[in-house]
Amino acid sequence: MKPMLLGYATPRGVQQMTREEARMLTHVNLAFGLIRDGLLSLSGLPDLRGLRDRLKELNPSLRVVLSIGGWTAGGFSLMSRTEEGRRAFGASVKKALDENALDGVDIDWEYPCSDEAGIDCDPSDRENFTLLLEEMRRAAGKDRIVSIAAGGGDYFVRDTEMDRVAAICDYVQIMTYDLNCFTHTTRHHTSLYAMEGSYPQGNADYCARIFEAAGVPREKMVLGVAFYSRKWTGVKDACHGLLQEAESIGGYGPSYQELRDGYLGKDGFVRYFDDTAKAPWLFDGSTFITYEDEASIQEKCRYVRDKGLRGLMYWEHSCDQSGTLLRALHEGLR
Repeated sequence: MKPMLLGYATPRGVQQMTREEARMLTHVNLAFGLIRDGLLSLSGLPDLRGLRDRLKELNPSLRVVLSIGGWTAGGFSLMSRTEEGRRAFGASVKKALDENALDGVDIDWEYPCSDEAGIDCDPSDRENFTLLLEEMRRAAGKDRIVSIAAGGGDYFVRDTEMDRVAAICDYVQIMTYDLNCFTHTTRHHTSLYAMEGSYPQGNADYCARIFEAAGVPREKMVLGVAFYSRKWTGVKDACHGLLQEAESIGGYGPSYQELRDGYLGKDGFVRYFDDTAKAPWLFDGSTFITYEDEASIQEKCRYVRDKGLRGLMYWEHSCDQSGTLLRALHEGLR
């Protein structure tokens, strides 16, 4: 089976996509539909049909999927608690898929049973997540895609029924980024393996292994690549900044395009590469930036091929207008 290469794209990302880039991809997830009063809202994608048509013009074989949810996007828990709620939501999703000639639906519920993102939650989310996906399959039909974006950690496996979820979905996208950022200790946020001297969780290999143990077949597993960075400031100047205490936590950092334009080899920033974790970082003596580059992507592509995984996906297309990372993904998976 040809490996999948999927890109998440906002409307801005779609408008910036070139024909060459679209033809490197197999799938695009349009981000994001939302939930309002228990039904699908396309307020964030007002020209959904236009976005779909542009992508199909660039690459007629591209599978274009509507992604619903995202960080801080609520409404899932309350809507999914009753059969009536799930059915009404499913009908609104089917209407959007039909009217916009879309190839499927992607559920990005971050995260069942957790209010970490400031959204509604309930202990029943664990079972209702499965029931919601069953409804998505009914609504979409057998010929359309149903997928999810899953958090990269033990918490997501614990709070879902991944064996049942995987049986419903065409594939499971594991967000193997933002893995080590909400801490004052500098670490890689999207590494392939554990870094030496740190805990064994918080890397793509660990995520793949726990999801497989929870019942997700390798051939349905899609790992994530970050087209953006995480940044710590006020970092102790030791060990080139890695595994050091910082004044800040790992907040959202520059996009890869911004790194290319203003950081790489500039203003005292030096690139280092962790050959154990297979991840790069930048350090200027006080600011630590963890990100993906061509070398780390090459390692992830090799991992996907060697382990027989379904493919790779990334967030988000407009973060790299140079096309550098997408070309690295395309070449690596080939």
